[in-house]
Amino acid sequence: MRLLKQMGAALALTAGLVTTAGAATELTMYYPIAVGGPLTKVVDGIVADFEKAHPDIKVNAIYSGNYDDTRVRALSALNSGEPAQLAVMFSIDAYDLIEQDLIVPFDDLVQNDEQRAWLTSFYPALMANGTIEGKTWGIPFQRSTIVAYYNKDMFRAAGLDPEQPPKTWDELVSKGKALTRDGTHGLMIPSTGYPYWMFQALAIQNGKELMSNDGLTTYFDDPKVVETLEFWRSLSTEHGIMPTGTVEWGTLRQAFLEGQTAMMWHSTGNLTAVRKAAKFDFGVAELPARVRPGSPTGGGNFYVFKKASEAERKAALELIRFMSSPEQAAAWSIATGYMGVSPAAYETEALKAYTAEFPPALVARNQLQNAVAEFSTFETARVREGLNNAIQAALTGTKTPAAALGEAQAAAERLLKAYR
Repeated sequence: MRLLKQMGAALALTAGLVTTAGAATELTMYYPIAVGGPLTKVVDGIVADFEKAHPDIKVNAIYSGNYDDTRVRALSALNSGEPAQLAVMFSIDAYDLIEQDLIVPFDDLVQNDEQRAWLTSFYPALMANGTIEGKTWGIPFQRSTIVAYYNKDMFRAAGLDPEQPPKTWDELVSKGKALTRDGTHGLMIPSTGYPYWMFQALAIQNGKELMSNDGLTTYFDDPKVVETLEFWRSLSTEHGIMPTGTVEWGTLRQAFLEGQTAMMWHSTGNLTAVRKAAKFDFGVAELPARVRPGSPTGGGNFYVFKKASEAERKAALELIRFMSSPEQAAAWSIATGYMGVSPAAYETEALKAYTAEFPPALVARNQLQNAVAEFSTFETARVREGLNNAIQAALTGTKTPAAALGEAQAAAERLLKAYR
């Protein structure tokens, strides 16, 4: 009888262990891979470290293409009942995700003073797209500003000071002309992929925002905005420092590395890949100014989906806090070129040492003092598509900048009217 009791107790204990092991909270995280480089290995490493520190949480990272692909795949999973508790998606998706009642604010997830302090630990400029109507809906992680990459060897060959990249639009044109030679353009600004992003940078520099801060109004047909698109077009048609037509986002980095352009505007998320591949001396600079300097922020935020259970929400919060911690943010910045998302990240020994050795890694962070929230409205995808089409129509010469932007503004008015 005693043996039977002992066996019964052992079986009960074994069953309890199996139940405990099987009770690990499982998370599915959709993650965008939009910039070249072995980013999946970097994220896999962070996830492995997290799981080691949190053996009760299992994370399935699904790498889902660019930001648009990620939004489509994550929302399709939610609609079809597949598991999805969190995702890194465009910071500018917040309005639409709130409108569709798909995400929960982090204010409802944090439970103590330490967690509430964490919510305020990030750079304010990176929180601008994720903070709406007094609540925090997105946590910055894969974040960027647009920076200017330039070939210092080409600057020297053209008789230009390699430590003095253009600081104004006038200098951009004059130095671009000096750098333009057979087979090499002085400048390339991408106009596919995310043309609205580059255009917003130019408009800010010309002293005009593209939208209001409540997501309800756009200013595409403002004279300053029209003037901005006219300037972008003039870089090829009048000044001859850029190719005519459009410049491909996806191949621009390679064009820069191959010497097809002396300067390019691109995401800081390309920084590490450029550093590893460049066979010439290159520099990184903040974008030039006309009325004022500036760049929109860019990249992705963490979001937690409303369908997640209470246990899954807690686990998701732990994962996001881990991945956005100063140490992990520093490691991510070094591995990719994206920014460390908090001041504390730049106080880590790792990032202090890295930026001392490679100062270009500070350019995107320093530009935050002149940065603004990335273009975002309600109906963001459709409003943005209209603006992208207008930009490309003007650059390819099928419409005048004024006509193209007028049509985009009229379409935006129709889309946003219901939200006012």
